Amino acid sequence: MGLVPCPLPCHTSTESKEESSTSNSTSSLLSGSSTFSSLSSQPSLPSVPSLTPSKSNQLVVLRSSSVHHCCIATLQSQSYICTLALSGNFLYSGSSDGQIAAWSSTLSRPSNPQYNKVVATVATPSTVKFLVVVGSGDDRNKLLFGAHQDHKIRVWKTNTNDTYEKLKCIATLPTLKDRVTRFLCSKNYVQIGLHKNGTWEHHIDAVSALAISNDGSFLYSVSWDRALKIWRTSDFKCMDSVSNAHDDAINAVILSSDGAFVYTGSADKKIKVWTWRKDKSTSVKLVGTLEKHKSAVNALAFSTDGSVLYSGACDRSVLVWERDGGADGGGGDMVVVGALRGHTKAVLCLAVAADLLCSGSADYSVRVWRRLSSGLVGGDLNRSYCCLAVLEGHKRPVKCLTAALDNSDSDHSGDSYFVYSGSLDCDIKNIVVSVTDS
Repeated sequence: MGLVPCPLPCHTSTESKEESSTSNSTSSLLSGSSTFSSLSSQPSLPSVPSLTPSKSNQLVVLRSSSVHHCCIATLQSQSYICTLALSGNFLYSGSSDGQIAAWSSTLSRPSNPQYNKVVATVATPSTVKFLVVVGSGDDRNKLLFGAHQDHKIRVWKTNTNDTYEKLKCIATLPTLKDRVTRFLCSKNYVQIGLHKNGTWEHHIDAVSALAISNDGSFLYSVSWDRALKIWRTSDFKCMDSVSNAHDDAINAVILSSDGAFVYTGSADKKIKVWTWRKDKSTSVKLVGTLEKHKSAVNALAFSTDGSVLYSGACDRSVLVWERDGGADGGGGDMVVVGALRGHTKAVLCLAVAADLLCSGSADYSVRVWRRLSSGLVGGDLNRSYCCLAVLEGHKRPVKCLTAALDNSDSDHSGDSYFVYSGSLDCDIKNIVVSVTDS
């Protein structure tokens, strides 16, 4: 791994790039299960209105805002970058060769001599599909959870500092204690195949995504085996499991801002809404199903205030969902209000930072979206979004994203954001996006 000069030049955007013509070429990622997660350009959603304003209106918006983006570094890996996670002063990356790296001073400028230095690594037995950090305060007091292709969830202590060292693995889920306890009781076995049974806390295919509760007490995992599981982070015990949560591989999981609802996105084209209460004896309960995508759902993200759900799929669109009855509506029910279009291939990942939404795609690009100022337009609520920038430079599909507001540039008249994109070209790009409103 290393730091190399970034080939992506600086740009000042006063108008959006014209959308490229739709490609008929296709490519696929083979999952470990019986299904394909397509990267091809699936049909879009004509029945869902576009939230992107017309080109003339978008030019007016962009002229009133100065948008500048610059790639300040390219971090090189030896294999595909599959997941990224930001925590404190560290960026954690997981790759297809099982390597996890912690990069220091990731929120600093290139003038810092420690800029983007690898300070910790670990070699795992399997592809790292997803990373999430649990805990607050000093980085030494946090836990890093990794989801893996070999059906396991591994836990590390984030004891990173300014010297190169290995992360310490402290647990593998399910734990040996959990496995032995379940093994001895026949009621803990469920059917996991046509002629095969297993204990219900085991995933039997790649663990594809993780989510953490607001207080850090519970971890939610989903897998290509179609299961949703809940783990207690204090002792790593599996608390509950739904063995057939979807009809196909599950690719994404996210919690609502209040922690009351769990959303899962699947290759069966559906987003399902679940509830689970730790203080109740009832198990996980399905309370809703969102069906508007025409192909596999790959990514989910919530707006900062939790009122809007974004979903990216192989149909090249990012759907925008709002709570039924408005932002203050109760329950987990969401209604689709429109689609963000512009990508020419599957949308693979999403990230939110303050008022920006970033979407990464199999078309090798990252698009940066911003919701226009709300208000009534012709008696209707304005829900339009503007594509502020199209970030190019990757040579393969963009597999993962993370983003953060830059709080260090207090003298700047606008807002600056750090966007990190990981790709199947083995690179991580560190891009600064600055937005100044006139």
